[in-house]
Amino acid sequence: MINWLKALSALNRNWNLGNRLNVNGNNWDDNDNGHSFGIVLSRIFSRMKTHKNLYPEIYSMNNLVLAWKKARKGKTKKGYVIEFERDLPKNLKALHEELKNKTYSPKPLETFILRDPKTRKISKSDFSDRIVHHAICNIIEPIFDKTFIYDNCANRKGKGNLFAIKRFEKFQQITTKNLTKEAFCLKADIRHYFQEVNHEILLKIIKRKIKDEKAILLVRKILKNANSERERETRATVLKTKVCLLEI
Repeated sequence: MINWLKALSALNRNWNLGNRLNVNGNNWDDNDNGHSFGIVLSRIFSRMKTHKNLYPEIYSMNNLVLAWKKARKGKTKKGYVIEFERDLPKNLKALHEELKNKTYSPKPLETFILRDPKTRKISKSDFSDRIVHHAICNIIEPIFDKTFIYDNCANRKGKGNLFAIKRFEKFQQITTKNLTKEAFCLKADIRHYFQEVNHEILLKIIKRKIKDEKAILLVRKILKNANSERERETRATVLKTKVCLLEI
């Protein structure tokens, strides 16, 4: 109860600051609050220490308040954010209780087509689920970040576009000093990574560091929700194909 009151007090203080909070800015330049599971791991990963009893830290009110701030950043005028914040303390406490009692279940993803300029299919989580995503990352990201390759700057704190450019220029200078050796630059991407990545392998990697079964179960729920969306899309595609064949 004391922790809840402290968190609510902090929430009220920050909430009263209104637009003075830097919540409308875009962070892509420095990625201070960026998160990603899809990051290369170092070879010493399996020899690092493990972590237990993380689940209470994930659903703590202090962490959920911080997660809510990150989830709303740059989206304060969106209808779903405004709706969630109509009764913010109640909604955050409800999320806290669901996580604490292990009754939390993510809502179905919303899928839409985005053209910017290439056409992409985007699956979007509900705003309350995004708060949970940030809550998880707030706790486990610092644990994993220590094991990442130094030059990897994919959504890492303090390692955004500027860091990547500077590191490229450094390697470029090293190469130009020795013109007798060949140098190669590889530009690559993983097609449909988030749709195609093997979640069981991903969980095995996470379990090497995280030994809290409740935290793992929460991550599994989120991954299963993404899988369910993919399965629904597959069934819809199969059904459309059958209809087309019948028409032929």
